[in-house]
Amino acid sequence: MTQRREKEAATMVETPSLIMIQFLQWVDERPRSREDVMEAWRSSCPRFPVWEDARAEGLVRQCGGERREHRVELTDRGRAALHGAERPPPAARQR
Repeated sequence: MTQRREKEAATMVETPSLIMIQFLQWVDERPRSREDVMEAWRSSCPRFPVWEDARAEGLVRQCGGERREHRVELTDRGRAALHGAERPPPAARQR
C-alpha cells in the first residue's frame, strides 16, 4: 500500500476490537521483528488471527530492518485506529 493510500485509508478507520487495540499498542511500544510478533501473538485458533487481521486491514506492515530482519510497524491507518481507540467516545467527553 502506498503512503498516499495509507493516509486516505487512515481517515476511514473503524473502531478496532479490544484484542486488536492491545496488539497495536504492543507493536507501537518498541521496535518489533516479525519473529517477535509470531512468538508473542501466534494462535492455533482460526478465529483469533489478530496478526493476520492487522495485516489484512492495513494496520501494520513488514519492512526490512537492520541486519535483514523483518521489522513490523504500524501504518498510518494503524496509528489512527490506535489513537481513535484511546480517545473516549464523544458522549463520554461531554460529561
